[in-house]
Amino acid sequence: MMCGAVNSPKWLLAGAGAAAVFVLLYVSFMGYAGDRITAWLHPEADPGDTGYQILQSLYAIGSGGLFGLGFGKSRQKYLYLPFQYNDYIFAIICEELGLVGALLIIALFAALILRGYWIALRARDRFSTVFAAGLVTLTAVQTIMNLCVVTNMLPSPGIALPFFSYAGTALAVNLGEMGIVLSISRQREKTKLQEASL
Repeated sequence: MMCGAVNSPKWLLAGAGAAAVFVLLYVSFMGYAGDRITAWLHPEADPGDTGYQILQSLYAIGSGGLFGLGFGKSRQKYLYLPFQYNDYIFAIICEELGLVGALLIIALFAALILRGYWIALRARDRFSTVFAAGLVTLTAVQTIMNLCVVTNMLPSPGIALPFFSYAGTALAVNLGEMGIVLSISRQREKTKLQEASL
């Protein structure tokens, strides 16, 4: 009886309303959070401070054109775009490799994510399926959020681009996650070989 009451739509709406109020209060009273929202919505309002980084990122993306300026020939990475080697590395990729190179990088991420889900769906047990799917989803969310931040579709939460950003710990974690997914895939292949030998 109690479980049915908790799952009713009014409780879900109440929870969503409470979360929205919390976000509004947090953004209103925490200065840096409000600055990030303002920089996201109107970066041109403060081009010398809060909107500087996203504007420089958009300049880098736009100056790359279709085929880019050439590998290693970015101009924005020379004291224009802050932290270009970390959260905003994709903007430099767009500037150097252009739209074609950026789409190729996105296609590689898409192939990695789809292959990861394929491995998860064909794992030998339910735990391996859920574990692999969770790791792949984590990589997918990080990738999508970073690409959305660089193109100003989302406010900046400070998430690195997997396998590209200069972040030692993040890179080690990403490689470890993919190693686990590869191990799950190899366990399935071993199971198939054992079944075939029988």
